[in-house]
Amino acid sequence: MAKLRNIFVCILSALAVCTLSAESGPISFRGAWIATVANIDFPSVEAVGNTDMQKAEMHSILDQLQSLGLNAIILQVRPTADALYDSELEPVSHWLTGTQGSWGEQEPWDPLEWTIKEAHARNMEVHVWLNPYRVNLAKTDTSMICAEHVWRKHREWFWEYNKQWYFDPGLDETREWICMVVQDIVSRYDIQAIHMDDYFYPYPVGNKQIPDNETFKRYPRGFEDIREWRRNNVNLAIQDISRTIKECKPEVEFGISPFGVWRNANVDSTGSATTAGITNYDDLYADIRLWIREGWIDYILPQLYWEIGKQAADYEILAHWWANEVRGTNCKLYIGMAPYRLEGAKKNTPWAQGNEITRQMHLNRTIPEISGECFYSTRPLLRNPRSVCDSIRLIYQDDNAQNDSIFPSMGIKK
Repeated sequence: MAKLRNIFVCILSALAVCTLSAESGPISFRGAWIATVANIDFPSVEAVGNTDMQKAEMHSILDQLQSLGLNAIILQVRPTADALYDSELEPVSHWLTGTQGSWGEQEPWDPLEWTIKEAHARNMEVHVWLNPYRVNLAKTDTSMICAEHVWRKHREWFWEYNKQWYFDPGLDETREWICMVVQDIVSRYDIQAIHMDDYFYPYPVGNKQIPDNETFKRYPRGFEDIREWRRNNVNLAIQDISRTIKECKPEVEFGISPFGVWRNANVDSTGSATTAGITNYDDLYADIRLWIREGWIDYILPQLYWEIGKQAADYEILAHWWANEVRGTNCKLYIGMAPYRLEGAKKNTPWAQGNEITRQMHLNRTIPEISGECFYSTRPLLRNPRSVCDSIRLIYQDDNAQNDSIFPSMGIKK
């Protein structure tokens, strides 16, 4: 029965592609996030501390993603102010070795350098994913933070919120440190982009207050509203990071993957027709719209992890809203998609029908401003829930046939 169901899904996907091909647009960026925090995608828990197993896992990941028609990876190399690359600034990640700052008995290697060579051999871009402020996870006790970590040396640069420690965004030292990390990576590695996701100020938890009043009092920079000041803190960081990248290697891009809703229209008439409980502007202090308009970022990759027709946050409404935001700018628009939601989906929901990712991909091709897609995340994607991999492969094959001016490797036009 499972085999027949897979065949049926493939047939439906192929028919849908044929129906929409006349209005298909070029999707030149086809990526997947490879998350390393908590060993979500790489390396597996079983491979922690084992270089040979880690190389074999990454080799397999790249082969499988390439087989789907993907031409880019977004590899997380700084999940908690640590390193899955060769760094003299921050310690090797415990997600890689088992003990932060120590290789133990594991044979040392540089996962980023090795992955770049393997990915480029497959004509795949490598976007390096950094988390700017996070030091640990709530479930990770600070006792695992090694003596060499900057958190140990400069505790005054940090504050704690909901059992997690963060760089204080209101300090010049924080921006300077992050820019040092960015410059180090960009100058030494053959990468195509620096990438950051939605974790700027922490997601709010109940009535817990962010403990930054003292920093605000000491360094208000002319602001009277702490919320405006927080947004300006992040704006300054984005500007500085952008400048650092371009001064080092102008060809390297800077991309942001924000939470899917900038602001709700019931709060701001220029926001999206959504009723999301959290928004970038009001809760995460990330004014994405400003970054697009000012040209500080090269691409925007909003995480539209909801279905078409969802009342609070409709994928279709948001896809058009973000398209409108990049129209007339030099900022490219890619869409973050959620194949993980196909796993264990409740009955009678769009995700349980097996075609939601396919529907969204077809919709993307009707919006000219959308030039890329990215899937979160690699491990659930490759488990092929509801035959999503088969559908993706068919759609990208049809893209190649319909848009022969797009070379399906590294987004390069012939």
